[in-house]
Formats: sequence, structure tokens, C-alpha cells
Amino acid sequence: MWEYTDKVKEHFLNPMNVGEVENANGVGEVGSLACGDALTLSLKINEQGIIEDAKFKTFGCASAIASSSALTEIVKGMNIEEAAKITNEDIANFLGGLPKEKMHCSVMGREALEAAIANYRGITLPMAEGEVVCECFGVTDLEVRRAILESNLRTVEEITNFTKAGGGCGKCHDRLEELLREARHESIQAVIPDQRTKRLTNIQKIKMIEDVLEREIRPALRKDGGDIELIDVDGDFVMVSLRGACGSCTKSQTTLKEYVEKKLREQVLDTLIVEEDKQ
Repeated sequence: MWEYTDKVKEHFLNPMNVGEVENANGVGEVGSLACGDALTLSLKINEQGIIEDAKFKTFGCASAIASSSALTEIVKGMNIEEAAKITNEDIANFLGGLPKEKMHCSVMGREALEAAIANYRGITLPMAEGEVVCECFGVTDLEVRRAILESNLRTVEEITNFTKAGGGCGKCHDRLEELLREARHESIQAVIPDQRTKRLTNIQKIKMIEDVLEREIRPALRKDGGDIELIDVDGDFVMVSLRGACGSCTKSQTTLKEYVEKKLREQVLDTLIVEEDKQ
């Protein structure tokens, strides 16, 4: 049995913004009833590019409903440039986390948002032009590659958790293994010239950590009433203090390791270890 956070339960039992926006000028439809999950997201975007209203209709499990509800709450009041940067991790973090087997629900939400914004802009998403590798769920190679690189996936099982690819007949498993090897190789090659491989002074390291905290991590935590403060950097050990709702959350260690540490390892140094300052 999967363990759901209180916030997932809240958005499942009492979903927000259900229905269709009247005179919507941005509509995204992803998934299909045949695949077991489907989501329609409708947006009302004003002349200044601000999302004034957002509603959803979904067919799926508790996580799909909760993710869709959370997404509409996140984007209302945002301009489309900000909304276009929302990731599935942002949706999952807003809900206090999702079971790994249900991460594909947050991915579906992100894809619906991308489709709605593309519809508003009158463009075609490149993901739709990829090679279909999983016929059971209509997942393309471009979607799989992006999930591998963005979420640091390492197994076919993890690919299935995030995209549903491979979760049906299993005929695509060999192709998914191939895409996994290719994407991991490309990721390693891309990092070779990166500054993260160079020896950093402590001042450089602190500056890079503070930049990631300010640019990506704090905005995500503040959406859920939390915050984070950098306390100290000693070699590869990064001491932080969680504030607000995050400070008393039972999932604080998950937030530190699965979100904060992961982001810092991706963008600063892959040897960093994040610990919470208890003082």
C-alpha cells in the first residue's frame, strides 16, 4: 500500500479548480482513457501573460487528481514565462512528495501545462514529434530521454515510474535500456567540460550553493510555506536549516536528501552531502 502525505489526501478528497475555464485560451490534453490516465488543463491568460484562472478534468488515480489540483493552485497568478519553468518535481514537492510509483502523475501534470501554454502560443511541442517507444502508453523517446536526464533515472523501473513507459506488455524494455545507456553517456560527456569538475575554492563553492538555493530551492519551498538557510560549508558537507513549515515537517529529511541535496549535486558538485543544523 502506498503512503500518501496529508496534502495529497487533501487535494484528492477535496480537489481544487475542477472543471473547464470558460473561454479558455490555453488548453492542454495529455494521456488517454485507453492508457488509464487522461488530463485536460484549461487556462485563462490575460493580455499581460498572467494566468488568471486554471481548471482541470482528469481520469486517473488519487495521485493524478491530487497532482492536477495542485498544479492549478501553483500556476494561478503566475505569468506564462514562470509557469513554463514548472517541473514535475515542483508539483510533487508542493504535495509533500509522491510515492515513486506515482511520479508519472506529476509528469502528466507538467506535460498538460506545457501543452496548454503551447496551445496559447500557437506552437507544436517537440515531444509530440518523437519516436513512439512504448505503444501501450504512447510514450516517445524524447519524453523518456528528458525524464532520465531531469530526474537522474538509472533503471527501466524508474523510467516506468516517471513516464509509464514499459508498464504494459514490456516489449519496449530493450529500447528503454538502450535509451538509458545513451542518455547517461551523453550526461557524463556533457559534464566533462563543466566547472563542477574543476577544483573549487570554498568561496566559489559557497557562492554557487547560495545561487542554487536562491534561484531554485527557496521558491519551491516557499510555495509550501517553508524556507531554507545556508549555515555553513565544510569541505563537501553543507549545513542548512529548514524554516517555516519545512522545519516541523515529518518529511524534512526526504526534502533535504531527495530535493536539496540532489539539486546541489546536479548543479554544484556531485560529492556534496547536505545535513540539517539542529541548533
